[in-house]
Amino acid sequence: MKLSVAIAGVEAMPNAFVVFRGVPQSMKKAHELGYDGVELALKRSDEIEKGELKRLLRENSLEVSAVSSGQVFAARNLYFTDENKENRKELFKTFCGFIDLASDFGQLVNIGRTRGSFAGRDHAVCEDLFLDMATSLSDYAMPRGVELILEPVNRYEIDFINNLDECTALVKKVDKKNFTMMPDVFHMNIEDAHIGESLMRNKEYVRYVHFADTNRHAPGDGHMPWDEIFSALSNIGYDGWTTVEILPYPDPETAAKRSVDFLKGTYGKYYK
Repeated sequence: MKLSVAIAGVEAMPNAFVVFRGVPQSMKKAHELGYDGVELALKRSDEIEKGELKRLLRENSLEVSAVSSGQVFAARNLYFTDENKENRKELFKTFCGFIDLASDFGQLVNIGRTRGSFAGRDHAVCEDLFLDMATSLSDYAMPRGVELILEPVNRYEIDFINNLDECTALVKKVDKKNFTMMPDVFHMNIEDAHIGESLMRNKEYVRYVHFADTNRHAPGDGHMPWDEIFSALSNIGYDGWTTVEILPYPDPETAAKRSVDFLKGTYGKYYK
């Protein structure tokens, strides 16, 4: 496995789930602490120029693990289940930009809360809206070698696709080889009765994993069943990215250091 940390630009919203802000300085800190890569939380793909990104990655011996899209929902209110045609066009354009970026860096684009919600509407209508956008973007991403990864998110943040079983069912409906799933153990701790069993049951679609402890702090600071999680990931042969997406408590550098020390220390054998 490889370990990544979520970062964003300095203009990211205060509630963005990232550890570090400011791309150049974030990459320097990630490298110094021993991370293998960074996850880029973006509102638009042009927030960073490709040549500059390539230079920063090379100078800091890092990779991009994925491009995440949470800020597209939080800051721009764009989402897959929106019925407004102009908003859908803008969302499609935004994700195509992410896909073009990911084609050179990471090959993975996250779909979290950007998928949208039911919000009292007919569930079948919302699902159809989601499937229309998901299939169109998968088709755009396929020749560019990019995968879209759908993240189950707990019920207190959104009401559509909360656990891994629901996510797998929807991934099957999309039915595209480059449309898979990214579990987040923080959300799983709320929604999945047994994290290890759920990971193993849905192993076919596990493509990328977010790590946080039960309190959204650094791994090791809560009561997450880490032995169970790493055992399950090992049993399913998972060898991809595990990315720290946490609250920067008590401060970003302390949180990032605690995370890497715990994960590469206690569970270092999985990061060889």
